[in-house]
Amino acid sequence: MLLRDGVIEAVGTTAELSAQADEVVDARGMVLLPGLICTHHHFYQTLTRNLPQAQDAGLFDWLVVHYPIWARLTPDAVRAATATAIAELLLSGCTTAADHGYLWPNGARLDDQIEVAREMGFRFHASRGSMSLGRSQGGLPPDAAVEDEDAILRDCERVIGAYHDPARYAMTRIVLAPCSPFSVTPDLMRATAELARSNGVHLHTHLCETLEEERYCLEHYGARPVAFAESLGWSGNDVWFAHAIHMQPEEMARLGSARTGVAHCPTSNMRLGSGIAPLAAQRAAGMRAGLGVDGSASNDGSHMLDEARHAMLLQRVNGGASAMTARDALRLATRGGASVLGRDDIGMLAPGMAADLIGVRVDGLATAGGSVHDALASLVFCRIPNVDLSIVNGAVRVRDGRLVNVDVPALVARHESEARALLRGAANE
Repeated sequence: MLLRDGVIEAVGTTAELSAQADEVVDARGMVLLPGLICTHHHFYQTLTRNLPQAQDAGLFDWLVVHYPIWARLTPDAVRAATATAIAELLLSGCTTAADHGYLWPNGARLDDQIEVAREMGFRFHASRGSMSLGRSQGGLPPDAAVEDEDAILRDCERVIGAYHDPARYAMTRIVLAPCSPFSVTPDLMRATAELARSNGVHLHTHLCETLEEERYCLEHYGARPVAFAESLGWSGNDVWFAHAIHMQPEEMARLGSARTGVAHCPTSNMRLGSGIAPLAAQRAAGMRAGLGVDGSASNDGSHMLDEARHAMLLQRVNGGASAMTARDALRLATRGGASVLGRDDIGMLAPGMAADLIGVRVDGLATAGGSVHDALASLVFCRIPNVDLSIVNGAVRVRDGRLVNVDVPALVARHESEARALLRGAANE
């Protein structure tokens, strides 16, 4: 494979690629794949993984535990969490991710995340998320964790102007992402959709994650979550929903005809006991589908190859052994994710595509006895610790299984310090 200026120029046998390269990467013993694409994450949640009081809670109770802690986030905490999440993603084969940050307290801004992603050479769809519906107004978050809606919209417009790059091979794109039907008002959902479309950026939110959410929408809005979202303009090929578990066939048909997307997050759905998404039916209806690891406090890790494995296995629980193949799962993690994010320049190894690729050794212990039969499928059926090679935008970011130019012990120490400070502050209130 010949890479030039961040783009794949040619793919073929070594003998066919006669150009002299500035650097040669020997990938013998590896399977090469397009860089994996994460369509839903919450980077800041690495700071609150595995909280004892939330280990066995469903979504709403889990959120109630976390909201007061997250309301204490600072710019330094957001930066440390972002670096930790990106490091984990890179090591697990992810080269592009959409993050959904929806709390911005104490001076924290989307800018903090974007700066870290740029420093680490990571392709980033940064969401300016939001919460505006506090508990006193009938929402789930405490009032201290929400923002004024006019201020939200002003900041959305600011970050689009400052950072959104619509060009092919863009390293930074902006997404507008109100959090959920129970944490923002219908007015903000509608206004956000209008602002996004006037600026050509995509829209993202949580939808149909739990039955509690369904009951909330019926009680407060007199409609199921899908109909509620559609009434506010939230449907189309510029929209994707996280989770999308509790959907009716006719709802999937409407969303599919509009080419609305979904981020499937199987590990989080299992961890919170939310349910199993009807992924096969959604894809058959025409919905675009990709994978997400979700936040690191409801997955407790950011491993994209694991997510592909869990997607395959969980679909088989409901649909039988043929419900999803290993290749289906990898396609979700690559081409599927690119489609969900509205990109035609990532997710494939072909001339003219972005030079984002990963290499995974299949000559070691993890795949022993499996790779000789089907090396590609072994990446999903077997448990891969981490990738051995990651190239993003033509630059090596993981070499020999180690992050390039990242002091991991220092990163972890900084992250643990911020996590402890966050919890100490919450305990003292």
